[in-house]
Amino acid sequence: MNRRRGTGPSPEELLAILGRLTGQVMERIKLQQARVALAVELQRHMLPPELPGLRGLTTAARYVPAQTGLDIGGDWYDAFALPDGSLGFVIGDVQGHDVEAAAFMGQVRTGLRAVAGATTDPGDVLERANNLLLSMSSDLLATCTFLRFEPTCGELAGARAGHLPAIWGTAAGAEVLTDPGGLPLGVFPDQRYPVTRRRLDRTGAFVLLTDGVVEGPRFPIEQGLARVTGIVGAAYGAPADDLAAQVVAVADLTGHTDDAAVLVLRHDGGPYG
Repeated sequence: MNRRRGTGPSPEELLAILGRLTGQVMERIKLQQARVALAVELQRHMLPPELPGLRGLTTAARYVPAQTGLDIGGDWYDAFALPDGSLGFVIGDVQGHDVEAAAFMGQVRTGLRAVAGATTDPGDVLERANNLLLSMSSDLLATCTFLRFEPTCGELAGARAGHLPAIWGTAAGAEVLTDPGGLPLGVFPDQRYPVTRRRLDRTGAFVLLTDGVVEGPRFPIEQGLARVTGIVGAAYGAPADDLAAQVVAVADLTGHTDDAAVLVLRHDGGPYG
């Protein structure tokens, strides 16, 4: 009894199919690499090359891309002088990654700067920025913290939009500041963002960060925050640049799959100006 021969592809045809599929995969990899490279360049272009400071207050920041090299473009920091002579500081994280997130990050950064030119109250800044972003009809959202430092009285006022809490270190120790906050920007209109005020009347360091610093495959976020809190408690009196480098190094321990940013405000208790 004769067995019927199969009618499937020949070995030569299978090799040709495999070659075509391999070529398609390689093209997609090249496209993704190009998008990542573009996102990185957008990110670097939009981060401020210099941070403002004044007598008694020095600042430093760090940004590192994800270890996978694929999740780029969502995190940012910014610092700038406000019209009334105070200083504004921002750190944030845009939902999503790649070129779209980097472009949206630029819109958020620009929107915050524009709004802060009209009002310097952190809660008002976030409320107006939130409504501005919603008017753009984007599907993305952003978490962020906005701080305003008033040098004449040494007051630091801040508001959070769904972002990680800051960490504050002084001679009394370091703590995670679980101040009340509001929803991320771009979710619902007319949101309110509570403002917390503190006097920087002693030597210390105020540290803002994104979740890529403290969360990854090797660390849950609680462990990462505890590690950074320990660093800030031990090195609150160090130069701002040194402390920023120590804090962002925690991201390497977590095996972070997200980009990461750190912003440090090192204060000596005043007078400021």
